[in-house]
Amino acid sequence: MEEAQAVMSLAAVGAGLAVIGAGLGIGRIGGSAMDAIARQPEAYSKIQLAMIISAALIEGAALFAIVVAMIKG
Repeated sequence: MEEAQAVMSLAAVGAGLAVIGAGLGIGRIGGSAMDAIARQPEAYSKIQLAMIISAALIEGAALFAIVVAMIKG
């Protein structure tokens, strides 16, 4: 019983790290995009597109990490 609880705790830690990493990554993308838009307002649409694609890829990787952590747990 205690072994199962330890495995579930480690799975929860793994899922938490995935969420924290995704949050930091998306926050950094958003901040960098705002800096780039402030420097070149005419490139807004290209910067926004690249930002959305990058955020989607990070979200996908984070979701995959959470699923793997929960399956292993």
